[in-house]
Amino acid sequence: MIVVCGEALFDVFPEQQTRTGLQLSARIGGSPFNLAVGLARLGVPPLFFGGLSNDLFGQRLAAALSEEQVNISAAPRLDAQSALVMVSVDARGVPSYGFYGAGTAERSVVEADSARVPESAAVIHVGSYCMVCEPVASALRALVERQQGRSVIAYDPNIRLTIEPSIARWRETLEWMLPRTGILKVSDEDLGHLYPELSAEDFITTALRAGVQLVVVTRGSAGALAAAAHGVQAVVPAVPVRVVDTVGAGDTFQAGLLSWLWRKGYLQKDGLRRLDAGALKSALQFAACSAAITCSRRGADLPYLSEVIF
Repeated sequence: MIVVCGEALFDVFPEQQTRTGLQLSARIGGSPFNLAVGLARLGVPPLFFGGLSNDLFGQRLAAALSEEQVNISAAPRLDAQSALVMVSVDARGVPSYGFYGAGTAERSVVEADSARVPESAAVIHVGSYCMVCEPVASALRALVERQQGRSVIAYDPNIRLTIEPSIARWRETLEWMLPRTGILKVSDEDLGHLYPELSAEDFITTALRAGVQLVVVTRGSAGALAAAAHGVQAVVPAVPVRVVDTVGAGDTFQAGLLSWLWRKGYLQKDGLRRLDAGALKSALQFAACSAAITCSRRGADLPYLSEVIF
């Protein structure tokens, strides 16, 4: 089982102007939500651990997860409101985000709630802004500490400065996670915020020295590169596609990467040490192909396993 921890929310897109205002389209989303759905569509059984509101939006999020065959038995149901994120997309299809809400359900998870997560979980995935917003950030850190040595810990920072503007907070969280992380996926955009003085290659070296077993850096149209602690490396180009927008592309890449590793048996204890260069390249190619499909569609509409051909 892969446990995906973090936020589920609504992405709100401006559709068009009207005489009295704006017409909006609200779509289910949130990086961990997308990841959980992506894993399920790619044939992996995910368990979602994140606060779900009892409001109208939260009910729809819970229903959507269940419809996608995501297990939500561990998700606390809370009276706090659901978070809404306004998404604006530029001419290149690149999104920017504005957060609406305070004290919302996804932030309100506390350490006691982590008892809902089975200790037998093979993988614990954490990331995005729930790792830097309290009280949920402390709850997820406690879960990571509890599962250290029991589960493969996967982490994707997925920086959103409109939600937490302090780069120091994001950097401190990343540096806390490095010695506790088995698989780290980070975008070049995130690295530009965190360590603008470092190249992707230099960051990978730093992360491996800190204790990460596998580091993957995604670079948008420039593809992705990865290296493992036992010396294996791989580089893949991006898959050419007509980009509608890139919403959910990073989440899809992570879903593709984890699902491929899961199906091939590399997410068992010490499994990452068995990765050779060919396997790592295949994992990255599958993830890149998955992400390209999402980029070809509006919003975070992640692919099914039958669609991914590489």
